[in-house]
Amino acid sequence: MSHEALDPQTLAETVATAMWSRDHAAHALDMHLDSVAPGSARLSMTVRGDMLNGHATCHGGMLFTLADTAFAYACNSDNHNTVASAAYIDFLAPSRLGDRLQAHAQARTPGSGRTGVYDITVHNLTSGRDVALFRGKSHRVQGLVTESLVAEAS
Repeated sequence: MSHEALDPQTLAETVATAMWSRDHAAHALDMHLDSVAPGSARLSMTVRGDMLNGHATCHGGMLFTLADTAFAYACNSDNHNTVASAAYIDFLAPSRLGDRLQAHAQARTPGSGRTGVYDITVHNLTSGRDVALFRGKSHRVQGLVTESLVAEAS
């Protein structure tokens, strides 16, 4: 039995747990993994003082990192090592100290093949506004996120 034979939701959650245990960047920014499903993920964080730029708004790099992290969990949810091949972001509105942000990543292409396209919306839960739109292109590389799933499934 291969990891592909596992229930897709269970697989996505197990892979996310493995990734989360090694995701030092997400932990350093106090991100939270709110949910994961096949081809989808939601992560959130609260804007801290050390995330503000010279305009006293959340630095664009922080918004990019939140969106990129949601992208990573979504595109790796099938346990195949997948990396970004390209990404871009449109900033729509500022966010400020204390705002709670949530990035929702969703696959836009079928889960087969070596490449994918994902759309990520960063939403300000405090103000109710979307603050950024991110599109990521993924590329599957060799290996699995967690080899232990294959051993457990055998």
